Amino acid sequence: MYITITPQKLGGNYAQSSADFVGYLEKENEGLNESDKEHFFNQHMEVISAGEVVKEIDENTAKLKKKEPKFYSITVSPSSYELKRLQNSREDLKKYTREVMKDYVSSFHREINGRPIHIRDIKYFAKIEHQRFFKGTDKQIIENQAFATKILQLKNEIRQIERGSLEGSISIRQKEINHLEHQAPHQQNGKRIVQGMSKDGNQSHIHIIVSRKDASNAYSLSPGSKYKASDVKMNGKWVKRGFDRDRFFKEVEKTFDRTFGYQRNFVETYQARKDFIKNPNHYFSALMKLPTNEKALAIKILKERKIPIMPPIPKHKVQLALKGFRQLKKGLKVALESGTIGI
Repeated sequence: MYITITPQKLGGNYAQSSADFVGYLEKENEGLNESDKEHFFNQHMEVISAGEVVKEIDENTAKLKKKEPKFYSITVSPSSYELKRLQNSREDLKKYTREVMKDYVSSFHREINGRPIHIRDIKYFAKIEHQRFFKGTDKQIIENQAFATKILQLKNEIRQIERGSLEGSISIRQKEINHLEHQAPHQQNGKRIVQGMSKDGNQSHIHIIVSRKDASNAYSLSPGSKYKASDVKMNGKWVKRGFDRDRFFKEVEKTFDRTFGYQRNFVETYQARKDFIKNPNHYFSALMKLPTNEKALAIKILKERKIPIMPPIPKHKVQLALKGFRQLKKGLKVALESGTIGI
């Protein structure tokens, strides 16, 4: 399970409308029949128009400054193993989203009118997407770039030869292009992976847009708060503040497992990925002590994610350990998304 929480954009002034973001989330519906489209939904409504989402978010921004986000985006991306556990992808993901948002509100160390925050206190809209596309920042695109650059150069030369501005053989260049296409390190269905290509397999995930202000438009609720949980005296009164990210990330995993009867492997847990960074010796020790079947599945999952595997590190080989650890951290970059908040 990979969860990210980001403000509407990073740096500078924030857009005064959510229209661009909502429009982006509508991209998969283009050209589809009405019955095939995925609609926005929330805790109680099944079908909400994009226009209504924009209106509700944009009108719920009282007293927010230009340099403050008007909304936050939560992306919930179940793994391929988790998706296989679902019986009905669309309905199960909606059900799960509604439980995730209960975990979200319970992770705030805040009160409204002297009571804990309730699901009815937030304004959010969610949408399920079924496709993902390779981006320029993906490892596959970056590592294929040298081949892409050479192929583009050869194609330009072919065009120049066709125009008569360059002498040479078109067929030789085309053969070289074909060779490079197959030699690129990252392929999908026999084709070089390029930016914008749709990713194979079940890519279903959830986008959630949640207003910075509560449903009454009176209180600011920021999951980007730097405070985990604390009490502070303001205007002579003690006030609770903070958002517990660790609690949120852990609870959404428990909620999925409880809801769908999922048996989570050690390496799939948020806590394990966190331990990998903060306490690698403990991480590898726990990995190696798993029962045979669980360890075999753990290693299979890590290999599928292209994450190198290393046994517990002898203390007397400190330099070798550091070198290996840096390589492992690089390989785990994508997996660690579930432990980050983009602020």
